[in-house]
Amino acid sequence: MRNIVTVAFLLIFGLYVKSQDINYHHKSVSKEINRLWKVNDERTELTELNNKDLRMGKFFELKANENKFIYIGRVNSCRAGGCAVDNHNSGPSEYFDYLVCFSANGMVEGVKVFNYAATHGYEIVAKGWLKQFSGYSSEQNLEVGKNVDSISGATISVFAITDDVKAKTQLLSKYLSKKSIF
Repeated sequence: MRNIVTVAFLLIFGLYVKSQDINYHHKSVSKEINRLWKVNDERTELTELNNKDLRMGKFFELKANENKFIYIGRVNSCRAGGCAVDNHNSGPSEYFDYLVCFSANGMVEGVKVFNYAATHGYEIVAKGWLKQFSGYSSEQNLEVGKNVDSISGATISVFAITDDVKAKTQLLSKYLSKKSIF
């Protein structure tokens, strides 16, 4: 009997953990790629970029006429009441999954939040607010309150997505500069 309970618990826990994975083939991702670039969502994973330090997402290159890149990732946020969350933390926290679309030279062309599982800060999914990331490149500074609008009630989410877009843009930029040297 104890074995059956243990197996059932492990099975349920395994299914729960699996359900918490990022959906890299979410319908909204394909729609946004088609809307932005008028191309199909045919992509290859950039395994050189998707190393162990990048646990919360993956970079892909689109198979289109012109090189385009996307990043699909997860940003940890906080539960109501406050907390200090590290984006590499896999413990209990709220999160949202999002997509960043990059040009061939690593400039942000669009950002879309497609799975918002947090209870607060939902305002960051607004297209108008997300547009302010378009045109950002790693040579620029990205700072909440200066060139990124803050949102009352979504402070943690605003800082989290801003920091992550900045970090992923810089990572892709380094990759592209190394790639162009060879």
